[in-house]
Amino acid sequence: MKQRTSTKPRAGRPGIAWAVPGVLFFVFFAAAPMAIVAYLSFTDWDGLSNPSWTGLDNWSKLWEDDSMRNAVWLSLLLTAFTWLTQTPVTLLLGVWAAGRQRNRAVLSAIFFLPLLASSVALALLWRTIFDPNFGLAPDIADLFNLDSADLLGTPRGAFAAILFVTGWQFVPFHMLIYQGGVRQIPRSFYDAAAMDGAGTIRQFFHITLPQLRNTIVTSTVLMVVGALTYFDTVLILTRGGPGDSTEIVPFLMYDTGFQAFDLGYASAIACALVAVATAASLLLVRLTGFTRMRSTREGL
Repeated sequence: MKQRTSTKPRAGRPGIAWAVPGVLFFVFFAAAPMAIVAYLSFTDWDGLSNPSWTGLDNWSKLWEDDSMRNAVWLSLLLTAFTWLTQTPVTLLLGVWAAGRQRNRAVLSAIFFLPLLASSVALALLWRTIFDPNFGLAPDIADLFNLDSADLLGTPRGAFAAILFVTGWQFVPFHMLIYQGGVRQIPRSFYDAAAMDGAGTIRQFFHITLPQLRNTIVTSTVLMVVGALTYFDTVLILTRGGPGDSTEIVPFLMYDTGFQAFDLGYASAIACALVAVATAASLLLVRLTGFTRMRSTREGL
């Protein structure tokens, strides 16, 4: 008896051809530019003439440059304060927004609006608000009992303004991450805790937080990398000032390359920034055990 063969396609992994568009996009828009910048970091180039090879001169300068030390310190400080201020706010907002009430969904959509706008446009808006002559800066100074209404004219005020504006813009993004994480927690966990007499606060610390461990790590990595690469807000809001009090590493890279026309040294700064951001991400993943985590959902 002749055996009939099935003509149905067999299920399996997609072929390698499906990865070609993504690989080409990564090569042309990520790998190739990074390779070019890495080469330029070993040269002296003003952007017009031909690059001249200088070896490790630019890299040696990184260790001796006082401006680079100051920029690294400010970037680390901004990253630390970004995480310390945004994480509790985004976590609590995400837990609150995960509720099924309609008013929470509407307010969540409103909270998300700043993320949809351009960073440059938002920085221009806040620069106008912080203007001591035409903005709301005098009212803000009176509200917080500040000595000067020129908030962007003092080092602490300028740094605090950058921290506030970037937080105001990106808190909705991380809130959305936590909202999705909370909604993945099985409802049966909370029902069992309620039957045992656990209140809302105990449920938050003993169920919600442990179940959001993966989500916290993901949000932290994105927050750290984002804080290390802030640029447009600093450019529009303070331009690294007053003095060099807000001259973080990305702005120093821009100022060196496009104001001083030392694109070779700017390329070295860019490579160092990429290396530090990548190392910080890998270190966070390693220390938190993110690669060993398994799903915490019920039944998995």
